[in-house]
Amino acid sequence: MIPATAVPRLITPGVIASELGEPLHRVQRVLATRAHIRPAARAGTLRLYDRAAIALVRQELSAINARRCREGVCNAG
Repeated sequence: MIPATAVPRLITPGVIASELGEPLHRVQRVLATRAHIRPAARAGTLRLYDRAAIALVRQELSAINARRCREGVCNAG
């Protein structure tokens, strides 16, 4: 059980991009186009995500990169 005084740690898309070492626009595109990655909360128009979203975004970006490699458009880095 979570104590009543516990404050949830929510993060912005910018923090996700920073932790993954990816450009912000790629993370924003994944978040906007993948219905299964939902914000945990909203503050006005700002969407806030929980820590589990990092793993989901990483998985989606890896899938995009793998698909691009199969199509012959691999990134060297």
